Amino acid sequence: MRRRHLSQSLELPLSERHEKETRQAWVYRCVRERIVAGELRRGDRLPSTRTLAERWGVSRGIVALAFEQLTLEGYVASRVGAGTEVVADLPGAAARTNSARHACTAAEPLPENAASLALKTGRSPDAALFSLPIWRKHMNRALRTVTPAMLADTDPRGYLPLRESIARYVRMTRGIACEAAEIVVTTGIRHAIDLVTEVLADASTTFYLEDPGYKNLSTLVRAPLSQCVSVPVDDEGFVVATADQRGGGRAGIAYVTPAHQAPLGTTMSINRRMQLLAWAAARNVWIVEDDYDSEFSYGSAPLPALKAIDTQARVIHCSSFNKSLFPSLRIGYLLAPPALLARIAAQRSASGRANSLIEQMALASYIDAGDFARHLRASRSVYLRRRNLLLDRLRERLPTLCRVTGEHAGFHFVLWLPPQIDEAALVAALREQGVFVEGLGEFARAQTLAPALVLGYAALDDGRLPDIATRIADAIAAAAG
Repeated sequence: MRRRHLSQSLELPLSERHEKETRQAWVYRCVRERIVAGELRRGDRLPSTRTLAERWGVSRGIVALAFEQLTLEGYVASRVGAGTEVVADLPGAAARTNSARHACTAAEPLPENAASLALKTGRSPDAALFSLPIWRKHMNRALRTVTPAMLADTDPRGYLPLRESIARYVRMTRGIACEAAEIVVTTGIRHAIDLVTEVLADASTTFYLEDPGYKNLSTLVRAPLSQCVSVPVDDEGFVVATADQRGGGRAGIAYVTPAHQAPLGTTMSINRRMQLLAWAAARNVWIVEDDYDSEFSYGSAPLPALKAIDTQARVIHCSSFNKSLFPSLRIGYLLAPPALLARIAAQRSASGRANSLIEQMALASYIDAGDFARHLRASRSVYLRRRNLLLDRLRERLPTLCRVTGEHAGFHFVLWLPPQIDEAALVAALREQGVFVEGLGEFARAQTLAPALVLGYAALDDGRLPDIATRIADAIAAAAG
């Protein structure tokens, strides 16, 4: 039996009525035009005559007469108990619709977003490790318990029980003494950066950005390059002395990834953290701490967050469940200093970017039930195994031992190449073989860096990793001559 489709619009908007056009002709023409144009297709069920009459402000008899004419002409058919549905099959209309869609797609292809790029390189969580049956249980619980009053909640910081769950989590795992009132729920780290930029930045704000660092970060903070200070990263992290020298002591916003620097993988030392906080307090600099993958540490426990030792309330700590669970979840959070909390919450409300209440409820339940901790433990074990598969095969195959950094945590590490190798040519050669890697130079702003590859592994299947490692090693050997 052929499946009937509900009309995509129960209201079927009317076109403007022509001069001297009868109401019956008007109704008939509006329905017929939508069928001919392909907006209504074979199998689509039309609303009842009563529904359309009430919506269009005409008598039910006029709509019935228009439907009779459409039936006589073979556009629709009515059956007792089944209503009226479109029966005309107009391939020309469908072809025109598809042609228009194809032309639009061909003219403006969708750009590759950061999430799809991270998945391709392996620098992304593996959604296949996430238990959908467990998540459905928490989603169903949220749907059963949600009330109209909860749906009408307008707290600009987000769902309170979720903020309480997050506060407990960061107190235990990141060493941050905080309460739910200080947390603002976001759609992710990019949203947090947007909020901070909107609240704190103006046309003269100086941005202190790690170099190398996240790609296109200057675009994300919507600042001209002249206002972005490139700050090098050494073995201890963000070089504070260079930031102060190049920035001329100006106030502004510093963006850092202290737990596992993106992309070098450096963990900022405790001495450097203290220097950074002292500099920020002295120069009136706000620090955005991106704690994007601190859950995945494969050796000792990670250092407490930078926010945990911030005695001057200069650090805005942000993180995201998109990195620890699955990319399309779109729930993150930031911890705002008291001086900024009200302004950031108001900006979140004004921006219109909020999170689904049902998903917030489900996530709070997921955390409180211990399922989040169980998922992290299981995922950490898988990512560690994948890291080892990639590293061990590289070490077996590489004729000259290459230095590796950042392998102690996260979703990627850096493989430093012999100095004579052309990094860009090596990356291009590997991509031609279907091995999508990134060169370290792609993350640089002003720094000139030694050649290296940024190799992700978390989202790559175990079975592929030995072959990927072999291809990389062989390409390096060939490039080294």
